[in-house]
Amino acid sequence: MAAPPPQPFVDLAAQTRRLHPVLDARMAAVLLAKLTVFEDELGARGRAARRYDARLGDAVTRPARPEGVASAWAQYTIQVPNRDRVRDRLARADIPTMVYYPLPMHRQPAYAAPGDGPGSLPASEALAVRVLTLPMHPYLDEATIERIAAAVRAAIAA
Repeated sequence: MAAPPPQPFVDLAAQTRRLHPVLDARMAAVLLAKLTVFEDELGARGRAARRYDARLGDAVTRPARPEGVASAWAQYTIQVPNRDRVRDRLARADIPTMVYYPLPMHRQPAYAAPGDGPGSLPASEALAVRVLTLPMHPYLDEATIERIAAAVRAAIAA
């Protein structure tokens, strides 16, 4: 059975500017329970990121790591040429991906007014069409990362 196509990007556009910092009792209970494994999960995410790095090599632009800074690896976002084609090929291989900001923030409806419009932030606009987030969680095993990395490399080469 073929994988469903990647979800459309329009659902992610910021329509309004707002903060929504709400933490109800149920969410707090879940977070308190997760604190007991927090350090272990951070370590596992770091190992997963290093495995991605090793398997992907120079086939993609990997996440930057400033010296002396540790990441929680909430996402593992790479840069690839022909991002939409690569994303489609990964979906066909049943590998989920995500594009969190298909439009740079200055082009989102909520933030367009104060900006200077298309072309005003060329680096942001260039990245918006190249970034792709791969699966990342503390339970990724080596075989899964190998399968994902091999599919990424194949999708780029195709």
